[in-house]
Amino acid sequence: MGKMEIKLDVNNMFVDRIGKEHGLNIEEVNSFQAKVSQAHENIKKAEPGFMKLPFNQAEIVSEILQLVEETKDRIDNFVVLGIGGSALGNIAMQTALNDPYYNYREDIRKGYPRLFVPDNIDPVRFRSLLDMLDLKRTLFNVISKSGGTAETMAQYLIAREAVAKEVGEDKLKEHFIATTSEHSGYLLEIARREGFRTFYIPEDVGGRFSVLTPVGLLSAAFCGIDIEELLAGAAFMADKCSTDDLWKNPAYLNAVLHYLGYQKGKTLSVMMPYAHSLKDVADWYRQLWAESLGKEVDREGNLVNVGPTPIKALGATDQHSQLQLYMEGPYDKIITFLEVEDYGVEVEIPELYEDIQGVAYLGGHTLNELLITEKKATELALTQRGRLNQTIVLPVVNEFTLGQLFYMLELQTAMIGELFNINAFNQPGVELSKHYAYGVLGRKGYEDKKEEYFNRPEKDDKMII
Repeated sequence: MGKMEIKLDVNNMFVDRIGKEHGLNIEEVNSFQAKVSQAHENIKKAEPGFMKLPFNQAEIVSEILQLVEETKDRIDNFVVLGIGGSALGNIAMQTALNDPYYNYREDIRKGYPRLFVPDNIDPVRFRSLLDMLDLKRTLFNVISKSGGTAETMAQYLIAREAVAKEVGEDKLKEHFIATTSEHSGYLLEIARREGFRTFYIPEDVGGRFSVLTPVGLLSAAFCGIDIEELLAGAAFMADKCSTDDLWKNPAYLNAVLHYLGYQKGKTLSVMMPYAHSLKDVADWYRQLWAESLGKEVDREGNLVNVGPTPIKALGATDQHSQLQLYMEGPYDKIITFLEVEDYGVEVEIPELYEDIQGVAYLGGHTLNELLITEKKATELALTQRGRLNQTIVLPVVNEFTLGQLFYMLELQTAMIGELFNINAFNQPGVELSKHYAYGVLGRKGYEDKKEEYFNRPEKDDKMII
């Protein structure tokens, strides 16, 4: 599998290339070895749920693949009803592994359904989606561990009503799957009442770490993606990262580099793929990094307010929008490029307008050459300006390499959580706004939050201009 192995290139993180003012020292990194070794043992002992996923899902994968074969000929559309961690991984895999115009090309789909992930609850977008779909040939996957996710359950209630009108109550169960907790929750109760086919999210796997559970595997399989290879790639990276040796474990090394950078004021983490196929991986990474690492208190309850801020960029697009800031703005960023060696297709640039030198030089080259040259030129320019940057290199974008990437970034997150001494697997900060919404909308048990909401200070009209 060597030629399918993704690599982490950290050359441009150190003083010999970046300079003493902003570059990191190898000695500093090496001084973390003992701490990393202890954190490694802590992680192994805790065994976060995502670490088991590459190895314990053979039965689930078989069940998913059987369902796809039984179902795909009677549906044209597969719709994911979920938000955040229940949506972003689905989108990332579809963008990465299928044709950019998959939904519009029957020849590409080869009998598999179109995929739609509305994610948000914008009323215009969601209404338009339902109006467009032939609901008689649509299967919805409702994803919520608790079944209490307001956005997801609102989507479900609207979709259920629309589908019932089209097919009747007696055929409703043919159009819905529930992906939820195995043991309790509102969605589980609904699924049992309605007779929906149900898949389970492991209790020890949070939403942002769930891409390689049925949360992500179902939509992937329904769109012809090889989910066994995804898990094989994750298993390959898990094996590679089974060592505590910093210089052999890319997840741990990257965690230490980001931690050291954070201590030196590099508090922004930019992910910049140079492949359109990976642009939504950056979205998935934003949630992974932000929800896991943005924490008010450490494990002892001390006020720390830590967390690197993740930023999404896309090469070469954002060379024309964000790069000016990265080149000349504050020295507060670590930029992670995603580089692809083989795009799987080559597009030649015709040799035209030989008398117009500012255009003619492009002829005889390829879009592939242009894109990768721009990446390497951007990398060099940032390095010369003393800007910390690194590259994750994918030989190709396929199921095996994407599985590696997902696992590496998840494990990296667990390790930097250890270094910050925070709980990387909870998200208490997002609950308060949810509770206010529950109270206002009349959910029992949140009456105090309703009162707080309606007693909030009035806005000063003078401050609205």
